[in-house]
Amino acid sequence: MPGVTHDDAPPLADLMPWSVAPPRLGRGWPAGPDAASLKARWDAFVKAEVPAREALLEPTRSRTLHSAAAQLPGQSTGTGKLLRASGPCPEPVRVLAAPFDEQWLIPDHRLIDAARPELWRVADARQVFVVESPETGLLATSLLPLVRPGRVRPLYRRPHGTEPNLAPGLLPYLESRLGVPVEAYDVLAWTFAAVRPDLRVPLTDDPALWARGVETGRRILWLLRRDGDRPKLPGGRRPYVRAPLPSRPPALEYDRDEEVLFLGEGRISPVPAAAWDFAVGGVRVLEQWFTARTADAGPGTLAAIRPASWPQEWTSELLELITVLALLAETAPLGDDLPSTVTAADLRAAGVLPVPARARRPASVLEGQEEGPEGQLALI
Repeated sequence: MPGVTHDDAPPLADLMPWSVAPPRLGRGWPAGPDAASLKARWDAFVKAEVPAREALLEPTRSRTLHSAAAQLPGQSTGTGKLLRASGPCPEPVRVLAAPFDEQWLIPDHRLIDAARPELWRVADARQVFVVESPETGLLATSLLPLVRPGRVRPLYRRPHGTEPNLAPGLLPYLESRLGVPVEAYDVLAWTFAAVRPDLRVPLTDDPALWARGVETGRRILWLLRRDGDRPKLPGGRRPYVRAPLPSRPPALEYDRDEEVLFLGEGRISPVPAAAWDFAVGGVRVLEQWFTARTADAGPGTLAAIRPASWPQEWTSELLELITVLALLAETAPLGDDLPSTVTAADLRAAGVLPVPARARRPASVLEGQEEGPEGQLALI
């Protein structure tokens, strides 16, 4: 379209202005692929005598045995010093540890260098976390994301899907240009269908194109979030275990001609080449997922506490991951050359941009009392 350039598309950072750095653990052992191992690690930690406990913690400047920390929002954990920690492990929660890799985390603030409580306060069933990174592009998850580096942009600034994290006035302005109702999730879906590599988002005033982009984006989000109905490939293309997986698979290999994924003597097929080749940041997703479950950990560390054999749950997760990657590879976004017929200049003229400074800060969210360090009431 004459007169339209890539620079006319507004950046995602203006459309979803509030962002937070991902949580930083500072140590690997409080997170892992199975919850049972995390509970065993905690048990070994609290049963250790003080000198050994300090080494097991892997202390940093932010967290030592003498650090006290507030409870994470929505969690019930101790707030006293880890020196005196005892009792059962806090119930692990599901997190996105790496692109497409859902793992578990002990949600104890005393174990996490930078937990980002503002993210925990808005994490619920309605929330969608967008992870943006120059390495990974855009990811979306319903789980708390630990993916680094990058920024996390929640879709909602408050719990229960209230107050969208969108430039104030954007929704009514798009409705006026398109002539159709526009919801926050529609804008997110459009973003995933239309976003460019430079993280600018071309917008349109064509209602038919908008509808097509939103439909495509909703499918992408469904596959990324894996909420609701589980994705499935058509009958003849569904991956199955053809030969049982060994208790400790030594390696992951792929036969492109036969579409077979080998885990030692174990075999899974058919595995489409598109699923095997699916990469984020230049790293094959399936290889990264497998390595996270099989790489050696340092002896004598808590991270070395792992399942003695390959759990059945991991096989089920692997089959679903293969399915998700294959379906995502078939879902074509709108393309990088999509022109922006609703431009950043239009948004500035309408007063939508620039966004006010308050839109880039977290909302004041405190639905209930939160316990601070050493049992004191947290003040926010």
